Amino acid sequence: MNSEKAIELEGTITMVLPGTMFRVALANEHLVLAHISGKMRKRFIRLTIGDRVRMQMSPYDTSKARIVYRL
Repeated sequence: MNSEKAIELEGTITMVLPGTMFRVALANEHLVLAHISGKMRKRFIRLTIGDRVRMQMSPYDTSKARIVYRL
């Protein structure tokens, strides 16, 4: 996925799932399934319920996203 085509969004983690997957609530009340980006995994960034995150989402599948930054 090119970063130029990715949609940047912010949300709040509502549920921690196995396999470094998270359920994230967006500002418009939608829930998306998100996974951690490789750089966050490499740096051992910990995420818990209630953390605000910045995500990248493909315009073709808006139900999944990649977490790229913890706010």
